[in-house]
Amino acid sequence: MDKINCDFSPMKEVLKDDIRRLIANLQNNIEAIVDEQNCLLGDFEKIKEEFLSIEMKAATFYLNCYLSPFTDKYPELSTTVQNMSRLKHGGLIVIKREDSLESLLSPGISIGADLTHTLLESIFYPGSPLHDGAVLVNQNQIVSATNVLPLSGRFTGDKKMGTRHRAALGLTEQSDALVLVVSEETGRVSFAFKGELYPVTTWVG
Repeated sequence: MDKINCDFSPMKEVLKDDIRRLIANLQNNIEAIVDEQNCLLGDFEKIKEEFLSIEMKAATFYLNCYLSPFTDKYPELSTTVQNMSRLKHGGLIVIKREDSLESLLSPGISIGADLTHTLLESIFYPGSPLHDGAVLVNQNQIVSATNVLPLSGRFTGDKKMGTRHRAALGLTEQSDALVLVVSEETGRVSFAFKGELYPVTTWVG
């Protein structure tokens, strides 16, 4: 990931404590492995779960860092994805950063309104005429809806990779945009950045 200047000190301390605890657990397993009576498979499963939890917290931390210079509305975005995740309403939200996206998007319907979680949630409400495609956000405004993004070609044979996620990756492979994805099947929230996909907790901004 890019070098960034971001100060969310409480989250940094949480991540440090979690990593220290994980290292201590790994150290305990190194010492316990000499005992033939110990089966460590259950411990490994717990460590894997701890690592995944740390990964999600770290992704949430960096997501805030990547968003905060480009929009003041990341608390609104947080509320949006939390509510959509809970209801399993699928969504695709593009946050423009520095790169122009005009040549990469098939433009949708112009909105031109202040970003609020109620408006975003209504756009992605199932059955809404605007819910298909991506919403484009520039700074604190919803620019347009129903935008079509380029699909990543890296996962064409992966049945687990849905169209929304492939679209998020496709755009971020070609620009510095950040794309939030809410899965309609699972309700899980991810963000795509620089051609990679990161699962996040439904964070509070």
